[in-house]
Amino acid sequence: MTAASATRAVALVLYDADCGFCTRAAGWIPRLGAQVEVSSLQSHDLAALGVDEDRAGLEMPVVLEDGTIAYGHHAWAQVLLRSPQPWRLIGAALDSRVMEVPGAAVYRLVAANRGRLPGGTAACALPPSSGA
Repeated sequence: MTAASATRAVALVLYDADCGFCTRAAGWIPRLGAQVEVSSLQSHDLAALGVDEDRAGLEMPVVLEDGTIAYGHHAWAQVLLRSPQPWRLIGAALDSRVMEVPGAAVYRLVAANRGRLPGGTAACALPPSSGA
């Protein structure tokens, strides 16, 4: 997690509105009963929020109440931690040290294939990684 400067009343979940899968996944957040604000990446000044724009294109960011930014599976854990049980318990498990490697791996797998998942389109595809 990285830190930003501003504080918020509730965590802000940012999703990629250009991606059908991301939009669909964001639509589930209110159904979980999560006490968060959900909004698109495109409707905010990411730099002002302290969100790394490049990283946000690869991993969903959540701006926490204290200004800290969580990305990827940690972001989803924070959403779940702000939801009623049993989601809160699942969020605590997902945010634990034991889930660091598998949580990150599963998140990368889903993100890399989001254009192939329900709601996904060719516009959802991540850019090819450079270097490797």
